[in-house]
Amino acid sequence: MLKTKKIKIDYLTIGGNEPFILIAGPCVIDSEKMILSIVEKLKEITSRLRIGFIFKSSYDKANRSSIKSFRGVGLKEGLRILKKVKKIFAVPVLTDVHQISEVKPVAEVVDILQIPAFLCRQTDLLLAVGHTGKVVNIKKGQFLSPQEMKNVIEKVETTKNRKIILTERGSFFGYNNLVVDFRSLPILRSFGYPVIFDVTHSIQLPGGEGKSSGGESEFIEYLARAGVACGIDGIFLEVHPNPERALSDQMTMLKLEELFNLLTSLKAIDQLIKR
Repeated sequence: MLKTKKIKIDYLTIGGNEPFILIAGPCVIDSEKMILSIVEKLKEITSRLRIGFIFKSSYDKANRSSIKSFRGVGLKEGLRILKKVKKIFAVPVLTDVHQISEVKPVAEVVDILQIPAFLCRQTDLLLAVGHTGKVVNIKKGQFLSPQEMKNVIEKVETTKNRKIILTERGSFFGYNNLVVDFRSLPILRSFGYPVIFDVTHSIQLPGGEGKSSGGESEFIEYLARAGVACGIDGIFLEVHPNPERALSDQMTMLKLEELFNLLTSLKAIDQLIKR
């Protein structure tokens, strides 16, 4: 099996055939109370299973389908809440940036800066994030082959930053549909950096509801198991206690109460593959 570079994030190690880690949280920050309750539950579950955990949520989702869609609480309030998450729960935090102006204030709070899939070829944004020296998680665009991500990696590497993580999140398959080519996972890992599989965005139906995206959450567990069986370095899951009441990605998030059983099976597969 291919071995990737090990990347340290606080007390966690990602890559190098270490046990897989979990990146999880709700799609977007809707309130402080909700976020803190979700982090508490996620930390409890991952601690019981001894699975490394990174919290993820967005202060702004700049690529919503409709102008009327909820985008988040905004940069200032979002960073205040994410800072509180780190202080209370002592877990690494990841969030995405959409503009160069956001990079510096976000880098002062979070551990991992994420480049959204739609922006993965934006050279100036990649360079700005790379220059922070922080860990950079780059989502592969739905419109790119895995081979093309080598060009994206090289942009960040020009900043002398080698703390790079790559995330697969499915590819466009006609209109309003995504498909996962599992060959992408070993191809991405062949570049030497840890690879995360974003399961919940991979079952999304982009624009499938007209003014919002749809999704097929019933396939989450199947894709997650297949991804871990490929020897990846981490799983990305958006979770919520009541997905149907979430303000974003209602049809693609995993119900929080289902997470423990899913992670239990994923851990068994990961141990078997990496034994």
